[in-house]
Amino acid sequence: MNAREQEAVLTIALLAAFSDGAKDEREREEIKRIAESLTGEPGAPQLSQLYQNVLLKRVNVAQAAAVLSDPSHRQLAYEMAVCVCDADGVANPVEQKFLQELRAALNLDTQQTAQVEKDAAALADAPLPNTPVAAATATAQPIDNGARQATMSDAELDKYILNHSIVNGAIELLPQSLATMAIIPLQIKLVYRIGQAYGFQLDKGHIREFLATAGVGLTSQYVEQIGRKLLGGLLGSVAGGLGRGLGRATAGAAFSFATTYALGQLAKRYYSGGRQMNTALIQQTYQSLLGQAKQLQGQYSSEIQHKASTLDAGQVMSMVKNT
Repeated sequence: MNAREQEAVLTIALLAAFSDGAKDEREREEIKRIAESLTGEPGAPQLSQLYQNVLLKRVNVAQAAAVLSDPSHRQLAYEMAVCVCDADGVANPVEQKFLQELRAALNLDTQQTAQVEKDAAALADAPLPNTPVAAATATAQPIDNGARQATMSDAELDKYILNHSIVNGAIELLPQSLATMAIIPLQIKLVYRIGQAYGFQLDKGHIREFLATAGVGLTSQYVEQIGRKLLGGLLGSVAGGLGRGLGRATAGAAFSFATTYALGQLAKRYYSGGRQMNTALIQQTYQSLLGQAKQLQGQYSSEIQHKASTLDAGQVMSMVKNT
């Protein structure tokens, strides 16, 4: 895929991100930040310009689709658009209309697209688990100053967060675009189970708002993941392609390890304190934890790479449904 084709695919992803017209300012700013940060990557297209073109409606679906002549590139662009639309929940009617227009512009038929739509919807709509973390058997009781005692030890929670971070870092390195979409529901389940360990029964709406408050946008995070995978040459790779690009991607991308780790540690502090942190403190704490997590990621790069070599898209789908 040449630079012009990369730009077309990323433009389609950005068009999908804004297709419902309902992204709040936090999400818009996060997507803008991502576009600017990826523009600085070696050999990357001018993503900040692509972002402006989409936001100011200088480009449309038909123009972006016309650049893609290879059927596999057209299929990939559609897969990513579906995943972007479903990143913050199953696509709404406006997003579904956008996807219909995109499918027509890419000259794809319903047989080619039905399975990815079904799989993406299943990931987006995966229910939260009802089982407690590890061997937790009782609801945690409040103690002094609003703090709570967890049903797991501090070390057990830290290990739980680390294991999920390694898995999500590994998923980011898989070549399938749909696999990347699993990272967000796995992060939601991580927060759910940490809250549960401290005696809170959470729903998806609360968890999504918690992520947004911290600065972890759902759509924007997925846009960043596919952008890094596309620029790293991982997306659309076939057997053997993963191994060739994995070392470089592990060192340079794999930011899902850091976001998952920081989010897990933030949730641990937030729920152990009885949800007493205000918005500013949540954001400040997350950024501090994210900086620490990015440094920590290097220590676990070999484990992330090994985990990636043992996973496939089917296993990832199963993890989301059953974890």
